[in-house]
Amino acid sequence: MSYTTLTLEHDGPVAKITFNRPDKRNAISAKMICDLLTALDELEKDRSRVIVMTGAGPAFCAGMDLDMLQTIGQQSAQENQEDSRRMARMFRRIWSFPKPMIAAVNGHALAGGCGIATLCDFTIAVPEAKFGYTEVKIGFLPAIVSVFLTRQIGDKRARDLLLTGRLVEAKEAKELGLVTEIVPAEKLISRCTELAELLIAASPSSLTRAKRLLTSAAAASVDADLERAVLENARIRCTPDFKEGLASFLEKRKPVWQGEE
Repeated sequence: MSYTTLTLEHDGPVAKITFNRPDKRNAISAKMICDLLTALDELEKDRSRVIVMTGAGPAFCAGMDLDMLQTIGQQSAQENQEDSRRMARMFRRIWSFPKPMIAAVNGHALAGGCGIATLCDFTIAVPEAKFGYTEVKIGFLPAIVSVFLTRQIGDKRARDLLLTGRLVEAKEAKELGLVTEIVPAEKLISRCTELAELLIAASPSSLTRAKRLLTSAAAASVDADLERAVLENARIRCTPDFKEGLASFLEKRKPVWQGEE
């Protein structure tokens, strides 16, 4: 397959997905969602045993692309629902992928990018990386990622991150349970390779069944929560605060919130 927003490389049983929009800080676009879902479909069927995800340039993934944000501000309610479902499908696919996944977080992982990084089975980060769900700062809603975040770190900690939109250093992210390990930048890929080798030494059948066991018990409730999140994600895009948040961000000014009508 040919991809325009990422690269897919194979080194024996290890496959590496690199988000390849460094000029956009590897921000999520509609095309990137499509490319990532297609790449995961390809990797599920091939002989890869472990998947490593990283970003080109100084960032891992800066969240939703600005052009995509501007587009959704003009979409119909139906289009927003369809768009939200695509995003939900991407996150659920990472969460339930049958082969072990390692996020090599080479830089900031924000909003949706934070979701991608922390939904992998292992999240190895450089000390300089920052994590956060910043959606509330622009009148948006971290609805879809909240479904997984509350299950990962608990309700109280999730409320802290989702309601404040604050950024956390890699050290705090590890304390919260979002990051598995912190390593110097020059050792990031080699450490991920070591971890991949450890996983490859295990039975592939056992790993697949273990992952299925870990996700199957929660799948029904996750899907129900995702459906609610999709609807909320679509609804907030039609609010005055979302439009104001986006405008103020583009104009580099402080937003003037209106609240609920």
